[in-house]
This record gives sequence, structure tokens and C-alpha cells, in this order.
Amino acid sequence: MKIIAIGRNYAEHIQELNNERPSSPVVFLKPDTALLKNNQPFYHPDFSENIHHEVELVLKVCKEGKYIQKEFAHRYFDQIGIGIDFTARDLQQQCKEKGMPWEIAKAFNGSAPVGKFLPLDEFENLKNINFHLQVNGKVRQKGNTNMMLFDFETILAYVSRFFTLKKGDLIFTGTPAGVAKVNLGDRLEAFVENRKLLDFEIK
Repeated sequence: MKIIAIGRNYAEHIQELNNERPSSPVVFLKPDTALLKNNQPFYHPDFSENIHHEVELVLKVCKEGKYIQKEFAHRYFDQIGIGIDFTARDLQQQCKEKGMPWEIAKAFNGSAPVGKFLPLDEFENLKNINFHLQVNGKVRQKGNTNMMLFDFETILAYVSRFFTLKKGDLIFTGTPAGVAKVNLGDRLEAFVENRKLLDFEIK
């Protein structure tokens, strides 16, 4: 199982970090050791003082494929869930300034909490899915798939050009605006529509 993640897929999030708008999906990977399941707590690492939450819808791949055409991409995922792409923003900035890769800021242990998944038939329109993140009971991030620069099918077709997708792979599809630092004791709750699918604490 591998985790494929998409960056800079919501315009307002691009603006809040002063990043350049991409002409194609921005892709990075996380190892399976980044996965955090079953609402387990996230233990804040000592190598960063500025870990940001980034709530994202997550696709679960249901069969193997590569060089998938966009019109057939919907056949390759059968569930949608929600997750957090934790980012060590201070490490990321240091790496960027040196022109170096920034996997250590994105792919560290426990950096990909993932909640429950819902079958596709529970969604009327994949281009109109609401999701949000609450931190300590207050809404911190809100998004809708109609705000995405690259939709699910575009993302899946694009990444399959470079990586063979296998059953069980997870694809994080980008975060909306509102990312912010997490602190010890914070409680994060993530929702798809009005269904809470992820609920855990920072320790």
C-alpha cells in the first residue's frame, strides 16, 4: 500500500501560502508508516515546532491500473474518506530554501491520519462534496470538491502515468484554505457532509 498526495489543488490555499498555481497536479508520496488509523492519537514529534493540519478527501483505489484514461478513472476507486496531511511547515521551508526535497516535512511517522471510508454510491455528485475540519469544536477548514483545480478523475489519470495503482492505495486529493498549527491537547474532528469520519487528539 502506498499513499499518493496532491498539493496545491485549492486556489485559496495556494494564496494563503503564497505558492504558484500549478498547471498540472503537484504529486508527492508518503510511506505506509505515515498512516495513522482507528482514531489513534498523533504524537507531536520533537523535530518540528510548526506542524500544520491539512484536511483532505481521500480516495481508496479498488483495482490495479496504469496509464488510465480520464474517462475510465472512476472505475478505479470505490470509496471516499477523509484524512489529515500533517506538514512540518518549518522543515518544509528550510528544505525549500536550500532547493532540497521536503519529504521529511510531509512523510514522517503518523503524518497521514485517515478516518472511515464511505462507498461511492452514497454520493450523488462527486463534484459537489462538502467536507470540513473542526479543531477543539470550532470549524477551521471547509471545502467542497467543486473548488478543486483538478478533479478526482484528472488526479487519478495523471498519477497513474507515473505510478502503477494497486488495490488499497490511498490518494489524498488536496486541502482547502485554513491550514494552521496544531498544539498538544488539540482535538481534531473531520467530516464529510455531516458525517464525522475522523476524531483524534494531539499528544
